[in-house]
Amino acid sequence: MPRISTLRITRSHKIATAVLVAAGSVSAIAATGGTSEAQTTATRSSISVEPVAAAGIPTAKDAAAKKAAQETAAKEAAAKKAVAARKATAEKDAAEERSEKQAANRSTERKAVTPKKFANNLDGWIRESLDIMEKKNIPGSYEGLHRNIMRESSGNPNAVNDWDINAQNGIPSKGLLQVIQPTFDAYHVKGTPKKLTDPVANITAAANYAADRYGSIDNVDSAY
Repeated sequence: MPRISTLRITRSHKIATAVLVAAGSVSAIAATGGTSEAQTTATRSSISVEPVAAAGIPTAKDAAAKKAAQETAAKEAAAKKAVAARKATAEKDAAEERSEKQAANRSTERKAVTPKKFANNLDGWIRESLDIMEKKNIPGSYEGLHRNIMRESSGNPNAVNDWDINAQNGIPSKGLLQVIQPTFDAYHVKGTPKKLTDPVANITAAANYAADRYGSIDNVDSAY
């Protein structure tokens, strides 16, 4: 029966074994580390990196955005300016319109508050009568009225003819232009006193009658 050799493990065998184990571990670690670095490199290469402005220098994208913002701001400012201009123009027009209305109102008030004044004499009576005649479209002139008044009554508003046919019929001629009562009533001018001997009422009624019969008091040169 053959003899089986007995394997004796000495201290030297143990150290050699430990070295081999350690070397295997380092290789494994190295292999693992290599794989991780390769994977990391691959991962990094797949990431898209945006360009970044360096040292405060803007990129083309930043410049475009800034320009767009400036254009928008300019448009908004122009729109506001246009609105303000339209508002100012409207306010100016309104102010001018109010001023014109106020001026017209003041003018109307002055006319209403301060009517024309005429002297209380023959000249004033004729001028007041002409003012009324103009408004009523009754023809006649200062000369025509004055000439006939001086012939008929010598300028006396209370003159009475008590001898002619009218007086004999009970309707004597009276006033500056010697008008009888029926004629005065028929041709009385509205707005004047309804009194035959009132100077202005007498003149305007006589001028109204003369305009109807002769075309104008200016055409009368004798008793009418």
